[in-house]
Amino acid sequence: MTVHTVPTQPIAGQKPGTSGLRKKTPVFIEPHYLENFVQAIWNGTGGAAGKTYVLGGDGRYFGDRAAQVILRMAAASGAKKVIVGQNALLSTPAASHLIRLRGADGGIIMSASHNPGGPTEDFGVKYNTANGGPAPEPVTEAIFEATKALTEYRILDAQDVDLSRPGTTTLGGMEVEVVDPVADYQALMAQIFDFAKIRALFADGFRIRFDAMHAVTGPYARAILEGALGAPAGSVVNAEPKPDFGGGHPDPNPIWAKDLMQAMFGEGAPDFGAASDGDGDRNMIVGRGCYVTPSDSLAVLAANATLVPAYAGGLKGVARSMPTSRALDRVAESLGIACYETPTGWKFFGNLLDAGRATLCGEESAGTGSDHVREKDGLWAVLFWLNLLAERRQSVAEIMADHWARYGRNYYSRHDYEAVDAAAAAELMAALRDRLAELPGQSAAGLRIEAADEFAYDDPVDGSRSEGQGLRIMTEGGGRIVLRLSGTGTEGATLRVYLERVETAPARMQDDPQQALAAVIAAAEEIAGIRARTGRAAPDVIT
Repeated sequence: MTVHTVPTQPIAGQKPGTSGLRKKTPVFIEPHYLENFVQAIWNGTGGAAGKTYVLGGDGRYFGDRAAQVILRMAAASGAKKVIVGQNALLSTPAASHLIRLRGADGGIIMSASHNPGGPTEDFGVKYNTANGGPAPEPVTEAIFEATKALTEYRILDAQDVDLSRPGTTTLGGMEVEVVDPVADYQALMAQIFDFAKIRALFADGFRIRFDAMHAVTGPYARAILEGALGAPAGSVVNAEPKPDFGGGHPDPNPIWAKDLMQAMFGEGAPDFGAASDGDGDRNMIVGRGCYVTPSDSLAVLAANATLVPAYAGGLKGVARSMPTSRALDRVAESLGIACYETPTGWKFFGNLLDAGRATLCGEESAGTGSDHVREKDGLWAVLFWLNLLAERRQSVAEIMADHWARYGRNYYSRHDYEAVDAAAAAELMAALRDRLAELPGQSAAGLRIEAADEFAYDDPVDGSRSEGQGLRIMTEGGGRIVLRLSGTGTEGATLRVYLERVETAPARMQDDPQQALAAVIAAAEEIAGIRARTGRAAPDVIT
């Protein structure tokens, strides 16, 4: 086997976003593109020599080929070992757990998360550090700087490694261990949750529909829900991971998980519905005739955490991303624990989790997790709900009604304007930013504005500061409008508008969220001029 040193030159635009580098698949397939970025990971993190890595992905198109390239490049750069999921599959939370369990130096996850997959769709590569979490900003910046200085990359000339069966082999001087992608993760879940109680729930006739969306959690959900916990066969649907996710969009929200929503709001609906995304780190929770927003789900889990064995002693603290509703804050205040507000991006939770300041954390974009790994974890959230349902023996709707009666309801919605002209989106944000100081005291759509700012975060653990994290407008009565540009798209710009209003009147807890938020929605349009600046009359996705 020969190590080739291949001359190359920097490729523009290889800056990792909030969760790695994401581009259209044809871009990643271009000569040197993937190789340049992988070499930049090695160069930006002190080299691969002597290190152990975890490798896997969500099974999307090009992942099988990319895995072989990454293995040959790791071997060429002197890596000691790569632990890879069978058939190059690993959910993102399972990869995080494996990095921590094996004491690996880091890991590479091949995924574009909830984005579509296929020959013309999206691909991504993300580097996780030794704590199992996404690389923090100093590391992603070092990798980006390395992409701009590349003159060569190293790759081994070798046959493909057989990833179809668990076992150990060698590639050059590097050990390659192929592992069952589910086993270690399933063992961790059995340590966290009361599997016996959940089994009893299913034995009593409880019915679930879990939509794996032809993504990576299919094998995990079948093994745990139908296998270990005894859910009826067929409870997990769309369970086979496919390179194009069956032609669907693997994003667990009411728009893209439409079949699940129809089942849960139709005749003979199961007791509980759930879905996860492409790489298994997001979740959607639905009861019979009851959709649970991610923000509300996070608050309910925090309020009921002591029902789960792993959290029976209480929570050290909780954390949420800034755009996430403040429902969690109300629970934290009641529990007398800290609630941290961070920028969007799971990496910002890592320091809090590592320092023992937070136990549960989550984002409004369907991501929830705890200190068991350093990623959000879709199936973990589903099991958490099943554990509390097994303990409380109430319906999802009853649990939500009880929660709102105690804490009030934070009506909340996110309006996404996708693939907006990037220049127009930037101009909208700049114009609003320039007006922030003059907004307090004014009124919009009949709502008085109390405060307005651009969110910045001072990390309480390492003292680092992250600026430019979203524009916030606070209105009377606990209302809030947040605007930010997302870093997870692959073309144009995605403008996200977050809308929130607190309701404490018992008679107003079951209103339609869009109607309850009508004044806040109108105020956002009046303040930001979204229609005039983007040409969009309505959002593409409402969640």
